[in-house]
Amino acid sequence: MNPETNMFSGQSFIISLTLLVAGFNLLSSAAPLPSEDSVMDNSDRQNGSTFLYFAYGSNLLKERLQLKNPSATINCVAKLKDYKLVFGNHKGLASQRWHGGVATIEHSPGDVVWGVVWTMNMSDLESLDRQENVKMGTYSPVEVNVSTSGQDLSCRTYIMNSCVYAPPSPQYLQVIVMGAEQNGLPEEYQDKLRSIETNKYEGPLPVMEELEKALKKSKERTEEIQSDD
Repeated sequence: MNPETNMFSGQSFIISLTLLVAGFNLLSSAAPLPSEDSVMDNSDRQNGSTFLYFAYGSNLLKERLQLKNPSATINCVAKLKDYKLVFGNHKGLASQRWHGGVATIEHSPGDVVWGVVWTMNMSDLESLDRQENVKMGTYSPVEVNVSTSGQDLSCRTYIMNSCVYAPPSPQYLQVIVMGAEQNGLPEEYQDKLRSIETNKYEGPLPVMEELEKALKKSKERTEEIQSDD
């Protein structure tokens, strides 16, 4: 495959994914924030059948997270204070999945990371750890307190070990941006995400093909539900 074909392939994926999400958002509108009652309802967490996961990277996008973690449902949008979003690779080894730096967070007084709190079944905990390469030592799970609607929630999230800074691929950044749009993160934060410099990688990524299929299915399901109504 020549460079021009690679460039077209990479750009086509980003454009098609963007159009799919735009169409899906028009059909379903921005993901609504849960009611106060639903946020406060923690009976499942108390009996240990579910846990809260704070996503700030590619798992902002529902279809991305649900590729391997089907139980994930949105709880709320929240912010993590005194941290900042950065991109890099574990020990400088470029991500084979995304061909560039991937997201992590680091302590930074005064900064804020916005993200989505997902409620997930304990049955998906192993697959989530596997996605973050916990056993390989790439990421470590940590508990963080995030703020939403005047209250704090204790959530599981992941921080990269031995991070060497590196820019993300355009495809990876686009998935993060689409997730931020899908869930209605603050516009100022969305603009900040869009302004991040990428490594301009233009080749194909298998994970993007999976996402494109998942987004099409989501759009079709939404259309079916609306037609039944």
